[in-house]
Amino acid sequence: MAIHTGKPNIAAEGVGTEEPPGTGAGERHRLTALQGLAALSLDAMASVAYGPEAIVLVLAAAGAYGMGFTLPVTLAIAALLAVLVASYRQVIAAFPDGGGSYAVARRHLGRRTGLVAAGSLMLDYVLNVAVSVTAGVAALTSAFPQLYGERTWICLGVLVLVTAVNLRGVVDSARAFLLPTALFVGSILAMIVVGLFRDGPVSTASADGHATALGQGTTTVGALLLLKAFAAGCSALTGVEAVANAVPSFRAPAARRARRTEVALGALLGAMLIGLSVLIGRFHLQPVEGVTVLAQLADASFGHNAAFYVVQFATMVLLALAANTSFGGLPVLMSLLARDNHLPHVFALKADRQVHRHGVLALAVVSALLLVLSGGDTNTLVPLFAIGVFVGFTICQVGMVRHWYGGRARGRRAKAALNGFGALLTGVAALVVTATKFSEGAWVIVLALPLLVLGFERVHRAYGRIGERLELGRVPEPPRRVHSLVVVPVSGLSRLTCRALTAARSLGDEVLAVTVTLPSPEDRRTAEALCRDWELWNPGVELVELAPATRALGRPVSGYVRELTAAHPASQVTVLIPETEPAHLWQRLLQNQRGSVVAHAVRRDTDAVICRLRFRLTDDAAVAGGERGAGEEGAGGDRR
Repeated sequence: MAIHTGKPNIAAEGVGTEEPPGTGAGERHRLTALQGLAALSLDAMASVAYGPEAIVLVLAAAGAYGMGFTLPVTLAIAALLAVLVASYRQVIAAFPDGGGSYAVARRHLGRRTGLVAAGSLMLDYVLNVAVSVTAGVAALTSAFPQLYGERTWICLGVLVLVTAVNLRGVVDSARAFLLPTALFVGSILAMIVVGLFRDGPVSTASADGHATALGQGTTTVGALLLLKAFAAGCSALTGVEAVANAVPSFRAPAARRARRTEVALGALLGAMLIGLSVLIGRFHLQPVEGVTVLAQLADASFGHNAAFYVVQFATMVLLALAANTSFGGLPVLMSLLARDNHLPHVFALKADRQVHRHGVLALAVVSALLLVLSGGDTNTLVPLFAIGVFVGFTICQVGMVRHWYGGRARGRRAKAALNGFGALLTGVAALVVTATKFSEGAWVIVLALPLLVLGFERVHRAYGRIGERLELGRVPEPPRRVHSLVVVPVSGLSRLTCRALTAARSLGDEVLAVTVTLPSPEDRRTAEALCRDWELWNPGVELVELAPATRALGRPVSGYVRELTAAHPASQVTVLIPETEPAHLWQRLLQNQRGSVVAHAVRRDTDAVICRLRFRLTDDAAVAGGERGAGEEGAGGDRR
């Protein structure tokens, strides 16, 4: 027999073990590289619908002259994208258990910095769900204005759909979203290719009649404006980190597949961003109110025909489903936090389909709350978006610099310089985005992030205290046998009563049956009849009658248990609660939950062991003894 006496790890309590990568039936519920691109890239892919537009809207303040800087700003963002992709490929190789920025920071920058990275990513993931769903629904309500008043319910419906798909497993979600992703990427790339062969826009019908948002009379562009445009366009980089966070979701060899997915994601995203910015300059596009830049580009490249509506439909669907990136990355991140004792351990549990269901449900609940509070309005949520991911980017890059200088890898100086440059760029972007959007709602993130980190710390301290009380990591004293006293609450005679007393006599050295007589003439008559029947039955177990002054059920039993514990300090007191298990789910509505009331009171007021005996009522058992058995579970009032 081996005894582990190393460092205490309370996370082992209730987490269970997992199959090693590449083995077991669970492998078929993991992602291939192509499926990973569909499941984890929706956020990044969908960002091309609002990233270039964010750049254009900032530069439009400088008029047509400012619009000429769209391509240089986009190239700078593409360069940063290349840095991030290269960095996260290294993160995937160095941290194959996932976690991304959190894993890097925790190892190289300390636990608290890691928690800041984790908190920033969690906020970004939650906001990504809300922004993606509201943006997709906004595209729908733009096409069908009569649905505008119902946008909150539509948002919740889309969220329920995405959540349901993800509860079936990450592979099923990847298969479901593979076609919409392919349709969107194909339509955008086709639009770029066709547009490059146009001498001018084929159509401007979508922008006709709309007021221009272009500034007038400006002939200079300042560094501050370019910096602001760069920071705004960096919203297109959200989602780049999702692959590194979800490495365990890939099939073996997981790290190699994840790195391929990261490169494919970066290449597609970079090509689309640069291609769209080229078309913006080629068609001398001017931003207008009420029409997206992407819609104008589709109009200019394809004309106002079926292809135009295909692009709009694909954009709408992908924006609505881009929330899937968060469902792929956040539950894995939460599971790592749970294993490090910073979140409840329930988030580390996995279902049969290799999905962290509790993380998925928690994300859905918080996102639904955001959707309700915002009224399904994208503009309310956008100012909060992307700040968290830039904080995570910066921390991750700094951590990788420490990683290279702490090792002896070939070319580590060049790699460290690359990560250091990326940290500088993302750090500046984080500061600029926070400063420019602070009054628009970014202050909420500035406040929420430290509160989230404090919550992580508090959970960690709570688990530390639990570990100390349980003496985890120490060899306990040998177990010993003590006198056992079993208390059985009863309210009538039945097969359930007989089975409960049989189980109690098997468990304990001494058995006592207790019944609560409520202060009413009817209840007293029932108790007197029970006492007479008990004497005639003579089961060899004493029946103790408890007569409280109030109409309480649980407190008298817990009080009696406290008295027994005080009178027999060397004995182990166990409360065995008999309950019926109906044959059909709907029949549970017929029960009054007396057992739950007693169990709650005993758990709250005493240290006694609680044992709940289930008597399953099959159809035959229900006919034979169900009517009398229901008396234990269904008779009497549900009173505390």
